[in-house]
Amino acid sequence: MKSNILLQLVFWAVSATAASDEPAPKNFAVTLFHSFDSIDVTGPLNPLFYLAFSKQLNLSLIAPTYEPVWVAPALDSLNVMNSSMWFSLNPTHTYDNPPKDIDVLLIPGGAGATFGNVSRVIDFVREAFPSVKYLLSTCTGAGIAARAGVLDGKRATTNKKAWSTITGMGPNVNWVSPARWAVDGNVWTSSGVTSSLDMMFAFIEEMYGKDFANEIQGTIEHNRVTDPCDDPFAELHGVQPSGDCKVETKYYQTFPLEHPS
Repeated sequence: MKSNILLQLVFWAVSATAASDEPAPKNFAVTLFHSFDSIDVTGPLNPLFYLAFSKQLNLSLIAPTYEPVWVAPALDSLNVMNSSMWFSLNPTHTYDNPPKDIDVLLIPGGAGATFGNVSRVIDFVREAFPSVKYLLSTCTGAGIAARAGVLDGKRATTNKKAWSTITGMGPNVNWVSPARWAVDGNVWTSSGVTSSLDMMFAFIEEMYGKDFANEIQGTIEHNRVTDPCDDPFAELHGVQPSGDCKVETKYYQTFPLEHPS
């Protein structure tokens, strides 16, 4: 039994080394703002949580101040039932004092990304982008990235229910629909909320190897979508086809579904 476990660990190590010629990213950071979407943050971070038991990974949470950041509605008028079903996260850094060694910057969406004051977040993304290795956005977080100008000339996608609003924030972006997630160079963008989990599994597969992605998928019992073109919500929300949903990275290749006529 012990020898089998050792062989498996060696196999994982070899597979992870083969996944990329470059050192795999280890320093992750998330931009926080009032009224971020909870799954946009915790969804993609959950597989990384399990990966951190096999790889050294570090997490920074960046916000305007060190005060807790809440998922409460961006506007009081949106809380029509006067609910209190909200929680907060405690930042580790501020936008004025960010970590200096970010490998992967994750931009979540949420009502705050659309209705809130995120000018400092936009400025930070614009400032940080040249020095990060990868930028990932989830859901309407693509609107923040678009307003920062870092998506200009790139293929990207976003939440299909908020399609017209978010795409209007980036007239120079090559918006793709249908697409569960899209990749253009070092920029990865996902569609609405839960699609961020599938994007992160594809990212883990690309950066650390398929074995880690498959093992973690089984651990959290998530039947992940592996086809980035598998996006039924584009049709559901009446979004017209645009761009090419094909994802073609160094080790991860899929091919587009035909757009409906």
